[in-house]
Amino acid sequence: MKIVLQRVLRSSVTVDDEVVGAIGKGLTILFGAEKGDTDVAVDALAEKVVHLRIFADDQGKMNLSCLDVQGDILVVSQFTLAGDCSRGRRPGFDHAAAPEDAQRLYQKFVGKLAESKLNIQEGRFGAHMQVDIVNDGPVTFILERGP
Repeated sequence: MKIVLQRVLRSSVTVDDEVVGAIGKGLTILFGAEKGDTDVAVDALAEKVVHLRIFADDQGKMNLSCLDVQGDILVVSQFTLAGDCSRGRRPGFDHAAAPEDAQRLYQKFVGKLAESKLNIQEGRFGAHMQVDIVNDGPVTFILERGP
């Protein structure tokens, strides 16, 4: 499982000219599931996300979590994170989870985040989406969690 996590001022996702999710200050997460990912890994990664201290405190140091600042979270499924570009000129997706497995893991991840009681928004799994991100900083992290 791989996620790209960005601290944002605002973010939204649009499908067929309809905004299906939008947030203010918080995190935008691009979520990619891989073969072998487990529910345990999903839970651990979701816990990491809400407690990761990447928001500035009064001294300007990254010392506060999304929970501390009551930030919003927008989650967007992105299977291309499981892409392998190490050979040739076309990405391979052998490591990507099957669509039904990826959707279940994605929904579990969103559900686990929702337990935080923060405002959780999401894109539409499997849809062609336009994601608008205003990165704050820019602050971007790549998190990976194996099975």
